[in-house]
Amino acid sequence: MTGFPFGDAACAPFPQRIAIVTDAWLPQMNGVVRTLTATCDLLRARGHDIMVVAPDQFRSLPCPTYPEIRLALPRPGAVAAQLAAHNPDAVHIATEGPLGIAARRYCVAGGIPFTTAYHTQFPDYVARRTGLSPSLFWHYIRWFHRPAQRIMVATGSIRQELRANGLDRLHHWSRGVDLACFTPDAKPPGLFADLPRPIQLYVGRVAVEKNIEAFLACPYLGSKVVVGDGPELASLQARFPQAHFLGRRSGAELAGCFAGADVFVFPSRTDTFGLVMIEALACGTPVAAYPVPGPVDVVTEAVGALSEQLERAIDAALYCDRRACIAYATQFSWEAATDQFVAGLVALDEAALTA
Repeated sequence: MTGFPFGDAACAPFPQRIAIVTDAWLPQMNGVVRTLTATCDLLRARGHDIMVVAPDQFRSLPCPTYPEIRLALPRPGAVAAQLAAHNPDAVHIATEGPLGIAARRYCVAGGIPFTTAYHTQFPDYVARRTGLSPSLFWHYIRWFHRPAQRIMVATGSIRQELRANGLDRLHHWSRGVDLACFTPDAKPPGLFADLPRPIQLYVGRVAVEKNIEAFLACPYLGSKVVVGDGPELASLQARFPQAHFLGRRSGAELAGCFAGADVFVFPSRTDTFGLVMIEALACGTPVAAYPVPGPVDVVTEAVGALSEQLERAIDAALYCDRRACIAYATQFSWEAATDQFVAGLVALDEAALTA
């Protein structure tokens, strides 16, 4: 392994070998996967040699309580062998699962610098599924991320939370939106023509940590539409038969759902960013959400509304100018986000590490 490129060599224009280790990968479809695939595509287009270590390369088993997610079962030393064979200039560990642990072990044992990312409010996520206190899981988060050269985070509120928990080698890595796909001109589903307005839309995993029940139970009049799949789908369909569940959509079909809705409702309290919010905005659809990390960093008064009473947020968001939403979304570029990612791999000096 050549090691991490410091100093002037770090800025050299020649392609670099970058290893990305992730427990979240295709065929999963979520914000983490979309972020990593978009980043890898751009890095390869720029000439970088990218190796992804992902669950599809190993035996796996269903994640308890969430069988759609597969947990990799790599043989001892398998991840280390892949990393050593690739001989990367930089190692980025994207997730805190089995593959991330194996890569962390290899890097720490070999004194190899690496970066991590905090994509998911892991303590809150696990707490919702176990009924235990989130504080119990912060011990694991601190253990996992503390040796990293940098921890990449998408928003200021998450940066504050990590610092409050003793993690301060932080680097800003935002998110982007495919403006060629997510456009107000996308064709809505035919179903939307017959639905009572306003159409209130949720897009994302249909899982307990997404708090979709709060959206579906909200008394605001109109129609509620859910796009996505997950372990809570059957339960929510049974409990909220008046809602419309369209299953998983992607590409132009997903963009049409966003463009045809009157408001996008983001009820999650456990996300670190919420990529679907800027996809909705790019289609001209304002956002209603709780005032929690993710929405407080993304949603402005011009493009949405935040309130602890979700119906108030929905009502206020409906008054937003859709043209303002479209203009605001253009600030989020995958090109710019990828620049930030590459800069995060380059530790120029100790002061930059804690900036």
